[in-house]
Amino acid sequence: MIPVPLRRAVLRIAAIVLFVTLAGATYQGAATAIERRQFPHPGRMIDIGDRQLHIYCTGNGSPTVVLEAPAAGMSSAWGWVQPAIAETTRVCSYDRAGLGWSEAGDRPYDPSAVPDQLHILLSRAGERGPYVLVAGRFPADVRALILVDPAATGSASAATMRLVSASPWLARAGVLRVTRLLSHTVVGLPESSAGPMKSFLNRPDHLTRAANEMARWNDTVNLADMAPLSPGLRVVAVSVNGTDRVTFLTDSSRAAEVTAAITTAVGQVASAR
Repeated sequence: MIPVPLRRAVLRIAAIVLFVTLAGATYQGAATAIERRQFPHPGRMIDIGDRQLHIYCTGNGSPTVVLEAPAAGMSSAWGWVQPAIAETTRVCSYDRAGLGWSEAGDRPYDPSAVPDQLHILLSRAGERGPYVLVAGRFPADVRALILVDPAATGSASAATMRLVSASPWLARAGVLRVTRLLSHTVVGLPESSAGPMKSFLNRPDHLTRAANEMARWNDTVNLADMAPLSPGLRVVAVSVNGTDRVTFLTDSSRAAEVTAAITTAVGQVASAR
């Protein structure tokens, strides 16, 4: 039989844990409601058939640069790059299904569906090629591909995988918001981008889809490796953040390196037409 003092101590601890969890969840819910009004989507919501995806396009000209968000990221991750590219040509960032402002839909995450969804999104948004695609898969009318920190199988560390897997639950309890465990990674981005990024890196819905993507990391990399490349396709790899899979272009000087590579590719594509 458990001694009475020990039983009382256990009950007190359980009550404290329950109170802290409920308080954290309440804080999380209230903060999220405020942020939904504070950070409306800057672009357009486009119906691609079974869900709506968010796309944000700026600038004018051709070819159109398409920015693919990094792991666990969203369109706002390109806060340094997109405005710079928009000075010379059309540039679009978007949120993959379930990330950022895009709807998840009813189907589970499938990396092979991402290129088709992007193709439909660009078509229905009226954004015409040729395209310069940054960090991702591509349709046949892409003229250049810029790979930022090219991915490799097994490159996501066990610690990163554990954190991303646990993050939706930590977010629901308000732990991520209090500790800034993930949101600190966006420090350095322009405030217009950092604000939404911090918000979504504390939200269970965004983090649930991010965890699903990370769980299929090797499948995604293998699919990209097997994708056929057109003989005349310009492919440029830019290394700025090393092997850390959950990292963003927060440093303006490193973002400038990516911008320069994109600008060069845009010039080459334009001159070849």
